[in-house]
Amino acid sequence: MTKSSIPVTARQARAIWLRAQRLDVAAPFGEGPDAVRLATGHLGYVQIDTINVIERSHHHILYSRIPAYRRADLELAQSGAKSVFEYWTHALAYVPTADYRMFLPAMNQFRAKPHASYADLDAQHYAALLKRIRDDGALSIRDINDDVLVEKTHPWGSRKPSRRALRYGFFSGDLTVSKRTGMLKSYDLSARHFGWPRRPRPATEQQYAHYLVERALRSQGMVSLDSICFGNVGAKGAVRTLIDAAEKKKQLVPVHIDNHAKIQHWTVPAALEQVIELPPAPRTAILSPFDPLVIQRKRLQLFFGYEHRFEAYVPADKRVLGYFALPVLVGDDIVAALDLKMDRPAGRLLVQKWTWFTVPRPELQVAVDEALGRFERFQKG
Repeated sequence: MTKSSIPVTARQARAIWLRAQRLDVAAPFGEGPDAVRLATGHLGYVQIDTINVIERSHHHILYSRIPAYRRADLELAQSGAKSVFEYWTHALAYVPTADYRMFLPAMNQFRAKPHASYADLDAQHYAALLKRIRDDGALSIRDINDDVLVEKTHPWGSRKPSRRALRYGFFSGDLTVSKRTGMLKSYDLSARHFGWPRRPRPATEQQYAHYLVERALRSQGMVSLDSICFGNVGAKGAVRTLIDAAEKKKQLVPVHIDNHAKIQHWTVPAALEQVIELPPAPRTAILSPFDPLVIQRKRLQLFFGYEHRFEAYVPADKRVLGYFALPVLVGDDIVAALDLKMDRPAGRLLVQKWTWFTVPRPELQVAVDEALGRFERFQKG
């Protein structure tokens, strides 16, 4: 730990993080497709996940910050305005198109040294697939009916060899997801989709490190080396160099949470002047387990004293919170976890299990019930 590290209370740390996450106000980004661009640009990424017992995580995360959010807004941002695109961060995610060049080094590295599962990819078959897309337009796996089917090598795999070729094109950057219908993806040539006369120039290692630091400061407010490099462990050396330089220039202040002096964080000086004020009626948000506030589990526990358990793949008799538990944020406190499921034929949101982490005062019960009502309407919309 830096000798001059400043202690902050857990409550102050939470306030800094919640403000950075834009979870302390109701509608910080407005509404419509441009709100999707703004929200994704501010957060840096919006994680995609396939589980759909309720609305999928990417829609849920955006709804948490855009109360008037509609699924079509994301479709327009991706396929119309093309302000967001899909790629891998720590997981598959929507990322601002403005940051595309930051992901080009990963694409180039994949092309130079693809995963072993692509070692026997048929180069002629791949070239023919690219030509088909170039000639006929964007293509989904359902559009390919002439594959010679093979046995699956993974439960989530496909019998169509073309699926692997499409994924190779995606990770190498030749292709991008031009449209998503549910979880069905249509792939187009990246240059055509984005309208580029030439591919952007890849970011340098230092530029990428700057990007990671700036993204974390913007969306986390108070950062550690681990939180900056979540999903990017290889960047820690370059990021630490930048942090040290910024600290010497007093652009960053070393801080730590009370009673956790060994876990070093940094923030901008202005954040320490932030006044902590909760509104008379604190905002209530039902969060996705893949929300940026929740996904870094150790950080969540450090700041909120709450250990989230993702139990979808845990045997039923070992579950504590439930199959798909969602943390409930009221003000600056996680007060409960709700295991929810949408009964789509009946149009009803079912509470499978409700776990309180505090005494359920009447006003707290009312606040969560109202949030559940709004959340149910979002599911139907």
